Amino acid sequence: MTAPLLEIRDLKKDFPVRGGLLGRSVRAVKAVDGVGFTLRRGETLGLVGESGCGKSTVGKLILRLMEPTGGTIRLDGRDMTAARGAVLRDFRRQVQMVFQDPYASLNPRMRAGAIVAETIQNYETLPRAVLRERVAALLGKVGLRPDAMEKFPFEFSGGQRQRLGIARALALSPSVIVADEPVSALDVSVQAQVINLLMDLQRDLGVAYLFISHDLGVVEHIAHRVAVMYLGRIVEIGETAAIFSAPRHPYTQALISAAPVSDPRLRRLRLYLEGDVPSPLDPPQGCAFHTRCPFAFDRCRREVPVLGPRATGQAAACHLPDPQAVAA
Repeated sequence: MTAPLLEIRDLKKDFPVRGGLLGRSVRAVKAVDGVGFTLRRGETLGLVGESGCGKSTVGKLILRLMEPTGGTIRLDGRDMTAARGAVLRDFRRQVQMVFQDPYASLNPRMRAGAIVAETIQNYETLPRAVLRERVAALLGKVGLRPDAMEKFPFEFSGGQRQRLGIARALALSPSVIVADEPVSALDVSVQAQVINLLMDLQRDLGVAYLFISHDLGVVEHIAHRVAVMYLGRIVEIGETAAIFSAPRHPYTQALISAAPVSDPRLRRLRLYLEGDVPSPLDPPQGCAFHTRCPFAFDRCRREVPVLGPRATGQAAACHLPDPQAVAA
């Protein structure tokens, strides 16, 4: 088995909560609490979970847009957790991002050609004609015509804006792209076009994706592996087929059972969750999911479960050996 391209170990991010007259830190919100996974070349890892579970924060930590409280970030075996200067600059050339909002992530005062060219100019000095040719090639690669270089972002549709964002991310030939909800702001038909574009680019360029989303249908289509987050932690991770056919954590079972089915003649057995997601300011003792889990027992309230292997190949953080059998 090849060595991982990107390796995340025990990644943590705490946000201080300040109070009192002096504004001192009185407690902390554990937005990301010990997340770990690997990503190989040409692979897509889907990171899913409810809003507020910390998945977007994980993406920002990997890109070093936020400084982690703890843990390690390795790219090609090199520790980038505390990288500075030229090392961090080179790291950001290798790891790029596609943002969720194609409206807010593009400078409205810059033409499309300048938006893509700016990324290249930050790292290379090229003659104007060569730069223009490269930008035109990048736009063509994402399905935009060369004359799109002269347009401003407001002249594009939502799907075209996201294609422009993808072209910008590809400008430096990165090895990893963090895609943070890249199709959630688009119409369903346009979502399919952008997803197929990402898959075609991966096949042609060998780029790896960390694909952050709450849309399980999209994740099942594009991802090779899936990691499920709940309250700052990964509760299940494994091959996409195994996760969707035989989920081994009650939270994963509930997520999949709530997803719509394309065939109206089919029905899923629903696993309903009671109550709301606990506050990250005051997480429950033991398993963070036990307050909503229909299968919780005494051990769940006392002991934090460890992410361990299951017979079907994935790893799950659950004290029950087979929650799916209990659900059945």
